[in-house]
Amino acid sequence: MNKTLLAALVSSSLIFVSPLIQAAELSFPHLETVGTSQLQVDADMAEINVEVTVKKKTAKAAKDTSDQAVAKFIARLKQAGIARDKIYSANLNLQPQYHYQKDKPAELTGYSASRRLVVTVDDLSRLNEILDSALEEGINKINNIALKTSKEEEYIDKARLAAIQDAQRKAKKLAEGFGEEIQRIWEIRYLNQRPVQPVMLRMNAGPSYDIAESYQQGQVTIRDRVEVVYKLK
Repeated sequence: MNKTLLAALVSSSLIFVSPLIQAAELSFPHLETVGTSQLQVDADMAEINVEVTVKKKTAKAAKDTSDQAVAKFIARLKQAGIARDKIYSANLNLQPQYHYQKDKPAELTGYSASRRLVVTVDDLSRLNEILDSALEEGINKINNIALKTSKEEEYIDKARLAAIQDAQRKAKKLAEGFGEEIQRIWEIRYLNQRPVQPVMLRMNAGPSYDIAESYQQGQVTIRDRVEVVYKLK
């Protein structure tokens, strides 16, 4: 079960004058607050970004070797029950390789071929197994692992509501503290932002990278923010 920790972050400055609101030149008594929130939830899924890079004498050999590694890994994923729509494979990147020497023309030494795959893993307990199978089939680079939550939209809504409540609470306390009364909301500013911060793990492919326990303990941070202008009585 996902454990949630919801904390309203208290801003060091409760009154905030934004450039857009300044430009409006409000002529009536008003109060401005910034509501913020942070939600931390246990990760229950992951998105892995892996790559195969090979160097061969000919372009065809490099292409064939990289394509073979990708095809074998995809086959292993399907056998493991990973749906095809959970697997994204990028196009081939083929580059000539040269050896440079002073006062001599560049010498073609071969070709480098690389292909990248992104796989969504819905069961974190199988993540280590899938990484092992990638290495066994010729994938030789793990670019990153993003730990995520399958209930992202639900938690985004919760974080947004908490930010709204934080703005309301600050406005009420400020007005009471100064002996004022709030008449109504004049303006709400909600910025389009990326509220979810997945846990990013980076590592080099190797025989001793087993960190399965850390996968299970990963948490995702979801933040939100809303700016509100209240008209005072």
